[in-house]
Amino acid sequence: MNGFPKKTRISLTLMLVGTLITTGLLPYSVSASSHMDAPGVVLDPAVNTTDVYAFVTGNGDFLNASLAVYPHEEPGIGPNRYNFDDNVRYEIHVATGNDVAQGKATFTYRFEFTTRFKNTKTVLQSFQGVIQNVDDNAQNLTQTYTVTRVDNRGRETVLGSNLLVPPNNQGRATPFYNKGDNGDNPAKDGVDRGRPLDRYTAQTIFTLSDGSRVFAGQREDGFYADVLSIFDLLALRGGNQAFDSQGGFNVHMISINIPISTLGGTQQIAGVYTTTSRQRTKILRDGGNDKTKGDFVQVGRQGNPLFCEGLIAIEDKDLYNRTSPTQDNALFRKYAENPELAKLLNAIVLQPLGIPPVLETGRTDLAGIFIPDLIKVDLSTGNARLAGGGSTHPTTPDDAGFSRLSIFGVFVPGAAPDVLTSRINGVGFLGNGTQPGGWPNGRRFGDDVVDIAVLAIASDLRNPLAPQAPRTGIPAAVLPALTDGMNKNDSVYNKVLPYGGTPHNSRTYRHNPQQAPLPPEIPDNQ
Repeated sequence: MNGFPKKTRISLTLMLVGTLITTGLLPYSVSASSHMDAPGVVLDPAVNTTDVYAFVTGNGDFLNASLAVYPHEEPGIGPNRYNFDDNVRYEIHVATGNDVAQGKATFTYRFEFTTRFKNTKTVLQSFQGVIQNVDDNAQNLTQTYTVTRVDNRGRETVLGSNLLVPPNNQGRATPFYNKGDNGDNPAKDGVDRGRPLDRYTAQTIFTLSDGSRVFAGQREDGFYADVLSIFDLLALRGGNQAFDSQGGFNVHMISINIPISTLGGTQQIAGVYTTTSRQRTKILRDGGNDKTKGDFVQVGRQGNPLFCEGLIAIEDKDLYNRTSPTQDNALFRKYAENPELAKLLNAIVLQPLGIPPVLETGRTDLAGIFIPDLIKVDLSTGNARLAGGGSTHPTTPDDAGFSRLSIFGVFVPGAAPDVLTSRINGVGFLGNGTQPGGWPNGRRFGDDVVDIAVLAIASDLRNPLAPQAPRTGIPAAVLPALTDGMNKNDSVYNKVLPYGGTPHNSRTYRHNPQQAPLPPEIPDNQ
């Protein structure tokens, strides 16, 4: 718990352990965007959604919506068979107009994949040589996909088909992902709007028939948090000791820029959520080994970060993944209005320090964010300020004014207690004119969603008519104890489609470079 004397940190940790033993509460569970949320979906990585992003881009003309699946892809695996699943429908849903309040998808963008091998008489599943261009003879395994736009009032339109997925980054087999076009080097940094993407990524960005632009393929995992410490009895390391538990891992991502004109224009709020559905298979036992494929059954869902992971109780997590946002008000509103995390913050952090408690019940402000569970984007805010590699990165710096804390971007550790404030607009969800696109007004790559969520829960933002709604009075010196100490991603984001950073290879990358050196190896005979 950075920011506290050692004795105080020990006392708080002991109190945490005692609270866990006596009450059975899970430690600091809002910080659990570990990509391992619902008990059922963690058993099926290809449908396990890790993150959803939604923000305005392209001179205010496009809504970007991105879905990542397949958590903790280890770059050093072989054969490199992390891929989209041919038996899964990956869907990005967009609600517009009156459908937003109902949690009802107005439009659905459906992605369906096909996998083929050029040569099945070899053990070289993914790569048969150095890939010069996507889908050349050296790329044995190739995936293609179809994008279908479903107008949920009754019309389906295929926007593109036979679209290529780039190869995964293996290293020497895929040199053009890596610095100096050398597979022994780390992955290239993301680029700004004026520099070209790596060869494989650039070759797999496609324009669809409605003017949308799309990418599907491997990316580095852009979520960052010290998840290990959070779940290790809240033994937060802070400062230089904190590290990104997702650092060095990849995901598979679908990213689409949708023309706002096709959604009804900029003067509205749009809501974005995603689902994954697996095709039911029936085996005809009395007919040999024949199989038939049935309908698709939803097995995963995600909208705002941390809702299922951090607020919904274990008994309802699988139910959340099987239901629609149209049911959120009836089934899950109680979790937003009465967050367990508020009780944990009071018992574990604030009460021992004599700090007034945060509000534990009646949190209509949090319900405005999470119910229905759509990422709500004010399409009139214009381009989101995007993250690159930090404010001082030599080639891809963050956009001027970017704040990882979004609506809490004025927060400065050690500043006066009244510095931490938020602006709320009249439509009932949080926004900030100086931080367009920052969660919970959309979500950008680089938003520090763990810290934003905890600070929001520690604040009183219930009055949508007030120009400023002050927090509950937590001293600024205590605020660092409410964060995980992990304030940046391990890689450089792209500031153009697909926005996620270049996928890692593992030849030179260590997952947690901040950790202490390994102890000397012990001989086998000792």
